[in-house]
Amino acid sequence: MALTTSAVGSYPKPEPLVRARAAYAQGKTSKEELWELEKEATTFWIRAQEEIGLDVLVHGEMERGDMVAYFAELMPQSMRIGGLVRSYGNRYYHKPIIVDKLRWPGPMTVEMWKYAQSLTSHPVKGMLTGPYTMVEWSFDEYYPSRREAVMDMARVLRQEVEALVAAGCRYIQIDEPAIHTRPEEDLELAIEAFRLVVEGVDAIFHTHICYGEVEKIYPQILRLPVRQIHLAFKNTDYQYLQLIQQYPWDPDKELGVGVVDVHIRRIESAEEVAQGIRKILSLLPPEQVWILPDCGLKTRTVDEAKGKLQAMVEGVQMVKRELGLR
Repeated sequence: MALTTSAVGSYPKPEPLVRARAAYAQGKTSKEELWELEKEATTFWIRAQEEIGLDVLVHGEMERGDMVAYFAELMPQSMRIGGLVRSYGNRYYHKPIIVDKLRWPGPMTVEMWKYAQSLTSHPVKGMLTGPYTMVEWSFDEYYPSRREAVMDMARVLRQEVEALVAAGCRYIQIDEPAIHTRPEEDLELAIEAFRLVVEGVDAIFHTHICYGEVEKIYPQILRLPVRQIHLAFKNTDYQYLQLIQQYPWDPDKELGVGVVDVHIRRIESAEEVAQGIRKILSLLPPEQVWILPDCGLKTRTVDEAKGKLQAMVEGVQMVKRELGLR
């Protein structure tokens, strides 16, 4: 399909769910009550994406807070939650701590994926945080080396991937936003660990690499064993086009192009989105390009998130009409 539309992962949580999560953290509501509200919010976002017209959906991560701490909380024998650290701006998260050998606790994402997929005939992506990012964004008080920790985390995530595929999941996105943290030391390790997670598994794998100094890991990231690599083009004013001009994109991989900036409140126009897509199509055919936001939309309001998705889909439709594509 040409110019397939999708999203990166997270959406803003409706206010009733925000209040319920706070109440649950204080022991004032039950896990069962929280789960029902998480399912309601997931239903809301599945329906919203269908109405807006996305092709491949995400469940919205209504059950998750931080992308690393969520998994750490489900692995209490191996990890515990530490104190608050600053991630960016004025946003903080509880940085997990690896305290014992990393072991798969059983399915961590399958139940919510199955629920979301049951609501729609569109494919819904499975969503995981990659092994390198899981370790890099945690403290390690157990392993003697980073390599041992990352490879054991890869083994954990491999089992989660296999569980998702057994449940019927076709698309699985594995986010590695930390992959460019120390490329000289760890890029080879990150690629090797990713390979351990996915190789030999019958699924279509995507990865999301947001912001950071992508120029330090390109074109090496083309070695990641995935069908699609997604980058945040809009926030960088499409500067990544210069990298692709210098080192051509792999013809066997799709490029996921971020066309709306998730860090600003302003909702881009459809024409603004279309202009960005036209820039990409000067280098790659439409069949090789997916169109998405730059990153997850959880920091935006519900109306802002929906507005950005609508502009994205309308921009794609404009370009398709120009190209004579359906």
